[in-house]
Amino acid sequence: MPDRPAAPDLTPLARALRTLDLLWERPGAGAGELAGRLGVSERAVRRYVGMLREAGVPVESVPGPGGGYRLGRGARLAPVRFTQEEALGLVMAVLGGRPELVATALGKVVRALPPEVGRQAALLGAHAAAAPDPYVTRPDPVLTAELAAAVAARHRVRLGYREDEESEIDPWALVVRHGRWYLLAHSHRAAAVRTYRVDRVRTVRGTGRRFTPPPGLDPVTALEEHLGHGWEFATRVVFDAPLAEVAPWLRPHMGTLEALGETSCVLVGSTRNPGMYAREWLARVPFGFRVEGGAELRAEIAALAARFAHATEAMPGETVADGGVAVPDAGRSR
Repeated sequence: MPDRPAAPDLTPLARALRTLDLLWERPGAGAGELAGRLGVSERAVRRYVGMLREAGVPVESVPGPGGGYRLGRGARLAPVRFTQEEALGLVMAVLGGRPELVATALGKVVRALPPEVGRQAALLGAHAAAAPDPYVTRPDPVLTAELAAAVAARHRVRLGYREDEESEIDPWALVVRHGRWYLLAHSHRAAAVRTYRVDRVRTVRGTGRRFTPPPGLDPVTALEEHLGHGWEFATRVVFDAPLAEVAPWLRPHMGTLEALGETSCVLVGSTRNPGMYAREWLARVPFGFRVEGGAELRAEIAALAARFAHATEAMPGETVADGGVAVPDAGRSR
């Protein structure tokens, strides 16, 4: 049976290497399957297998109906060696960012790639740029890995946080939120749930004791809900709309939303940044509301309202129409 027409962009060597990739992915694949994946005849597949064997790759024949091929003992891809921080940095870069570690690790990956692919990857790395995210943090990769190991093994640890004394915690989960790494945990000192910024962790030491996390724990939801309470400035906001309409505009970290009746609801929570709470969270909600609790939040809302009112003040030659919007004077010459 003659070979199928060869694709012009693949040489026999390239197809032999592709055959090797397929055998890594599909051990025991038959000649027919390999032929279909490569777009060639089964005779061509046997030729590529022969090329691999001549190059010292241990390709074994699989007995049975139809036969097949698999890689034998000793078949290994060329190793790419990373330091511990580089390997952890690659994982963290996908979720949060550690560019100074990724740069050296990525260089090793690029050098291990086939020349053409490596050239494209190098060009992309050299000529693409990312705008820095001001909210991204840079946790220590080794400490982060130690916390991840404690979470996985359910081991209680002593945590050194900021300048505080070490405290015993049960580390429940690591959560990446808006570029920041958080540890959701139970603090034995506070006898309560606590969240810790991982970039502020100084030390992690094992205690030799185990713990059992809460059943059915949803780390992301639990973190969001916890971030809405326990901060310095209390908040209480009443919305002039039903809970079902307001809820989609709020995030769990803003507090707890409860119905006051069929036509209104109340948001009770706390914040460490009343200005952000007012400008970035409340200002986007398209319903009327009243701030009934939190002097600091009320002050921020008043300041924001004054700024907006000033922005719509009439200029010379303008009048203020109904609704407080400045419009050109009809008698003004153009």
